Amino acid sequence: MNIVLIGATGYVGRALLQEALQRGHRVTAIARDTAGLPAHDGLSAKAATIDGGDAATVAALVRGSDAVIASFNAGGWKNPNLGAETVAGYAQIIAGLKQADVPRLLVVGGAGSLEIAPGQQVLDQPGFPAEYRDGAEAMRSVLNTLREEQTLDWTFLSPAAHLVPGERTGRYRIGGDQLLVDAQGESNISVQDYAVAMIDELEQPAHSRKRFTVAY
Repeated sequence: MNIVLIGATGYVGRALLQEALQRGHRVTAIARDTAGLPAHDGLSAKAATIDGGDAATVAALVRGSDAVIASFNAGGWKNPNLGAETVAGYAQIIAGLKQADVPRLLVVGGAGSLEIAPGQQVLDQPGFPAEYRDGAEAMRSVLNTLREEQTLDWTFLSPAAHLVPGERTGRYRIGGDQLLVDAQGESNISVQDYAVAMIDELEQPAHSRKRFTVAY
């Protein structure tokens, strides 16, 4: 497929890029700074900033692609305006895809909006790390916006509670809106296997206009 990957140099973006390229997809990598991207016959790079502004900017970047994977992070966890800029950036991305007639959007979501019990989300529990709250609330808002979306074929993939560096095993469990835990009560997935799950969904769609989650 011809894929546009927004946020290709980030923590998750790099794993997604590697997984997509090794499966033979052609990837247009979008990042603020593309200097660190690897040389690869299937890769083209475009330096751009998603700033919540004109959707035509996104439309020009994604036009002609089969799908867009958005691993968008508005300036990092230390950005004091992370929440508002994330929500604005995704609004720009959604509008840009519509302008460009790109039908499919896959979003790197967060675990904060997963449920640990009916009506009880991870984000709303005591002790949720304050440094991640703005970003988690923003991604919950993005998910709620997507659930009202009537045009795009979207998918939102939430990781386990702990998304950690590790190995690519190619194995994972799939869930829906509930946080997945193992027999010890732990919720983990490597960023490499998260990328496997995302590209699996790209290739064999099973969660059209849905959120799903993966964990060991």
